Amino acid sequence: MEDSEKNLQEIVEAKGSDESANEVKKKKKRKSYRARRSLIVSKLSCFRSPDYGFPTIDEVDGDGNVDMKSASAGENHSPTHLVVMVNGLIGSAHNWRYAAKQFLKKYPEDIIVHCSERNSSLLTFNGVDVMGNRLANEVTSVIKRHPNLQKISFIGHSLGGLIARYAIAKLYTRDSTDNHCLECISSERIAGLVPINFITVATPHLGTGGHKQVPMFGGSNTVEKVANQISWVLGRTGRHLFLTDKAHGQPPLLLQMVKDCEDLKFLSALQSFRRHVVYANAHFDHIVGWSTSSIRRRNELPQRKNLVRSGKYPHILKGEHDTTNTIKQETSIKSQVNSFKAARASMEEAMIRGLTKISWERIDVSFKGSKQRYFAHNTIQVNTPWMNSDGADVIQHLLDNFHLHL
Repeated sequence: MEDSEKNLQEIVEAKGSDESANEVKKKKKRKSYRARRSLIVSKLSCFRSPDYGFPTIDEVDGDGNVDMKSASAGENHSPTHLVVMVNGLIGSAHNWRYAAKQFLKKYPEDIIVHCSERNSSLLTFNGVDVMGNRLANEVTSVIKRHPNLQKISFIGHSLGGLIARYAIAKLYTRDSTDNHCLECISSERIAGLVPINFITVATPHLGTGGHKQVPMFGGSNTVEKVANQISWVLGRTGRHLFLTDKAHGQPPLLLQMVKDCEDLKFLSALQSFRRHVVYANAHFDHIVGWSTSSIRRRNELPQRKNLVRSGKYPHILKGEHDTTNTIKQETSIKSQVNSFKAARASMEEAMIRGLTKISWERIDVSFKGSKQRYFAHNTIQVNTPWMNSDGADVIQHLLDNFHLHL
């Protein structure tokens, strides 16, 4: 009888011990869940906040232009590097606000960020040249407000990259007239400042005029022809993007912008920057194709199956080395059968040849597997943080590789 009672007591104690252990496990699980939830809420709160977790001082002039400085920097600090951020089609300065905050967080003492205001909303239909002139005037006014600036960099999203390319040609100066002078590079200036970084994000450098440069058209020759016919819907900008503008017998504007013209030195202005970078979506960008945004022929694009994700930056791809200078142009015999495709291919080839006279860092991006993948064109910029937050690592990559000095 005593043995039975003893066994029963041991069973009860063992059961109590198990229940206690289970309770401890449950408490740990709840604590871990609360910690994860707190972290997620904290991140989301940061994205919802207009400051995105980092306070800045926004200086607004009479024209509505906004210059952003770090609120944490000393009162007497005088930044010497101007970073100009340019929005895309139907965009606004607000599209770059998240990225601007991250720049100021990383370089609080060194930079002023100016998110361009003068080409927003429907004004983006006015044409690359008109918007480029506006941006050039805008940058000049910013520099006048900050006389201590010494260096300048541009970052453009989508159409903004083309606008920036036009603007720098307007702002380009070169003190020396001797083309063989060893010091000529140091004498080149953009709006009187030393050019450092020229960065574009999902920019249609080769235009969007047919030849499979707009993924949403599905590569259909018929659809591309229709889009070509109705490009006027986007105003002068549409004609520039679809390469249908031929004012006064001149070639399309984007074709002109790959070389130096008599009054605008497009190529020299671009070459004057110490660094040239293109970020391009390899998947799910339905607006701008991979080849036009990375300035490569389609047969030069890496095989997607050979691309792997970077550990630190989940959406940045690593893979084959750039093959732009080693792969020869494909034969165009087949394309000559169709004059529409042949004309587009010919202009595209001319633009590639012009732009690849400059060395480019090509950063391929993929949001495959992300819930935000179908918004890849905006996610790569973190256009709207609560909707495009997965692009934060792309912005971080841009920051970590940004050249602050010569």
